[in-house]
Parts: sequence; C-alpha cells; structure tokens
Amino acid sequence: MTQTRTGIGIIGCGVISEIYLKNLTSWPDVEVVAVADMLYERAEQRAKEFNVGANTVEQLLANPDVDVILNLTIPAAHAEVGMAALNAGKAIYTEKPLAAKRADGKLLIDLAAETGLRIGGAPDTFLGGSLQTCRKLLDDGVIGEPVAATAFFASHGPETWHPQPEFFYLAGGGPMFDMGPYYVTALATLLGGIRRVSGSARASFAERVVGPLDKPGRTIPVAVPTHIASVLDFESGPIATLVTSFDVWASEGPRIEIYGTLGTLSVPDPNNFGDPVRVRMAGEKSWRDCPIEFGFTKNSRGIGLRDMARAMRDGGPHRADGALTYHVLDVMTSIFEASAEGRHIEIESRYSRPAPLTPFS
Repeated sequence: MTQTRTGIGIIGCGVISEIYLKNLTSWPDVEVVAVADMLYERAEQRAKEFNVGANTVEQLLANPDVDVILNLTIPAAHAEVGMAALNAGKAIYTEKPLAAKRADGKLLIDLAAETGLRIGGAPDTFLGGSLQTCRKLLDDGVIGEPVAATAFFASHGPETWHPQPEFFYLAGGGPMFDMGPYYVTALATLLGGIRRVSGSARASFAERVVGPLDKPGRTIPVAVPTHIASVLDFESGPIATLVTSFDVWASEGPRIEIYGTLGTLSVPDPNNFGDPVRVRMAGEKSWRDCPIEFGFTKNSRGIGLRDMARAMRDGGPHRADGALTYHVLDVMTSIFEASAEGRHIEIESRYSRPAPLTPFS
C-alpha cells in the first residue's frame, strides 16, 4: 500500500514550535507523531496543546512511526541533533540555519547523501504566495533582465521582546544567521546561485540589555557581529547589496528590491508569506500592486517540510532542500570570512532554482 501520510517528530518545543504544530496538525498528508525537548515538561505542554504524543529525545529518535525529524532546537544544536537523527535513519528538516558552522553543515549534507536520507530546512517562506508571485513576474520577464538588487533587514535585536534572547548573540545567531537566511534564500530562489561575496561586519555593542525599554533587566554578552554589510555577485549576473543589523532603532529602507532593464520589482518582507508585491515600470510615476496568484499567503511555516514529505512519498526533488540550505550557510559564512580577510570570497557550493511550487492534492 502506498503511504499517504508522513510521520513527523519534532525536537525542540520553544516559541517557534507553536506555528509549526498549528500548521502540521492541520494538513491531511502529514502527521505529527510526537514532540520532544530537553525539558520534558515543555514537550508535555506542547503535546497537550496539540493532542500529539510526548517523547524523550531518545524515544523520538527510536520511534518507528517517525519518518522525518523536524529540528527546532537552538542554532548551536542544529548539527548535533541533525546528525543524531540521520544516524537513527530519519530524514531531517531543520529550522534555519542548517548549522552554526559551514563544516558542520557539510557533514550533515554528506551524511544524508551517504545514508540516502532526505535533508531540508527553513526558511520556506519562498514557497508562499508573495514570493512565488515574484518568481513568476521575473520568469515572465515583466521587469526585463535583472541587473541588481538591494535587501535590508534593520532592527535593534530581539532582546526587548524575546523571553530568552541569549542564543541570538551566540554562534549561529546574530542578524545574519537569524534573519539573513530569509533574505539570502529569497534572493537565491529568485535570482539563482551566488558565486562571490564581500562584506564588512562588526559587533557595535559589547552587551545587550534584556527586557522592555521601560523595564530593562539583565545584561547578556554579544559574541557575534550585529551589523553586516555585504555584496553578493550572482551566477546569472546581478549584483545585490545585503545589510542585516541588530543595531538600528528605525529604518525606511526597502526589504528587497530587484532592478531590471524594464522596471523594478518590490519584493515584500521575506519573513512573511502574503505581503503585497509591487512593480514600477520605466516611465511610470507610481507603484502598482500585483495580484498574488498563489496560495499559502498566511503564516504557512512547515510548507517546505510538507513539500519534502510529498517528495519522499512520490519521488522527485523537494524545494527547500539541502542544496539550498547549505548554499545559504556557505554564503553567510563567506561574508564573515570576507570581512575578516579583507577580500572577495568565491562561493564553493552551487545552487540552481527549483521549480515553482505545485498545488497539493
């Protein structure tokens, strides 16, 4: 009998697990078998909320009903948990980034290839209605040949709102590794693979104060760069400027703009699924909205995992795959190396855009 539902086991029951569980428990072709966390009480709480099983990590890795491990641990643990899942015979889908270090990401890719298991990961927002619409506009040549792009993420960090922000300022954190994956993934899936990068990075503040501005609390040390300015050269020709920062109180910079020979495409926040898409053509005096022509315009985190599960059942490639997640990690790591070494860094990994997302039956 052909398998019609793919069993999912989730390791890590922190803040981000809520939206994954909400979506994955509502889709008919995947089944959340159980959740696990180093703090078993937290797993029990999530299990009760969403009417799924609660396991220890060891039990989940050994659970025969689990086909895929969804790794929602902190970035520093992504590689260790991913390796354990692959060694247990489970495919893995990892919250971004793939790993805190490029070498660890490569180990994951190599082990997946060796064991014949699937590997994939976030962000999957590029499969949402807005970015799929942007992809179609580019493919249809609406703005002509892309020649350049700009992308900006500028905030003052998560310490004023996140209950436990320490990991954002450790290895695998910072604005590049936390929010950069959304921007690099969007650019790569719209414009193709990146061949060369340069950049400058610094940590502007040695410490961060946790809590709302009117009620500051403890201080935490900063171990990663918090303002990164970079230039990305694409295989297909365009040059993009990418800035990611936790050091900015306010900004009016665009999220992403792609500049073509016939006009400009305004790409919405790549952290979202259904924000407005706009174009402004040569000679036009104002922007105009483009209809969102694809589904998944609400917060659909997990759609990349659902697409991977479909590919596991039916054969063929999945879109938020290891090649994409590793290429993004390679690019981000290379930007830091470019800053440290004062030179361009050639990107060793290669990436080709996947086919647009097809409807689920």
